[in-house]
Amino acid sequence: MSDSASRGHWPATLLGDALRGRRVLVTGSSRGIGAAVAAAFADLGAAVAIHGRDEAGLAAAAAGMAGSVVPLAGDFADRAQVAAVVERAVAALGGLDILVNNAGTMLGRVMLPDIDDAFLQRQLNLNAASAVIASRVALPALAESRGTIINTVSISGRTGGSPGSSLYSAAKAFQASLARSLATELAPRGIRVNAVSPGTIDTDFHARYSTPEKLAQTAARIPLGRIGTAQDCVGAYLFLAAPALSGYITGQVIEVNGGQFYG
Repeated sequence: MSDSASRGHWPATLLGDALRGRRVLVTGSSRGIGAAVAAAFADLGAAVAIHGRDEAGLAAAAAGMAGSVVPLAGDFADRAQVAAVVERAVAALGGLDILVNNAGTMLGRVMLPDIDDAFLQRQLNLNAASAVIASRVALPALAESRGTIINTVSISGRTGGSPGSSLYSAAKAFQASLARSLATELAPRGIRVNAVSPGTIDTDFHARYSTPEKLAQTAARIPLGRIGTAQDCVGAYLFLAAPALSGYITGQVIEVNGGQFYG
């Protein structure tokens, strides 16, 4: 299923005014889960800034979303660009209520003997440091709004992933622990911090990094009998973002994997 076909539309009345007017930045949202999440926030009346590295992809994603969406380009493997994107989002939206740290990808399956320093640094910048930097830069705006941070982690952060994904999996485990730690640290400021942990989801991530045979074998082991879609993940983000639904929930990781793994 293509990313665009998986987005669908969320009825504007679904959550009443729970998210209407909320100012949201979803990083890594020009495709895949991030695009589906950003589109849902826009459908529900939020003011949304989306982010991606490719300006053409960003423009295409924004064109398919409801309302006025702010596209922001930046390479999140570059720490300075992470800070710049968040600063621009806060300025464009007039503040920030919700930060979704979704940017990240595997950057290729690389076995331990072949991990050089440049690959190590790029992986950690993109998949670990970017969430820290984005959260730090967004902190004053989130403290003012008593907002929320949602990290996108992964089932591989719990299982260790498959061969060649060690750095990506470790970085996702880092982001899960980061969410739990910041939940305690930022609670006195009124900021809730949680994470969503998708299982095997049918986006171009697996088109790039998994074979059809591997995906078929995975689907056969999932209790619900299929690979997930980006839309399957969206509800968890909306739930965690809406204070009326999750205002007493912080420091949690919601597993969205069809029963593939739990614990």
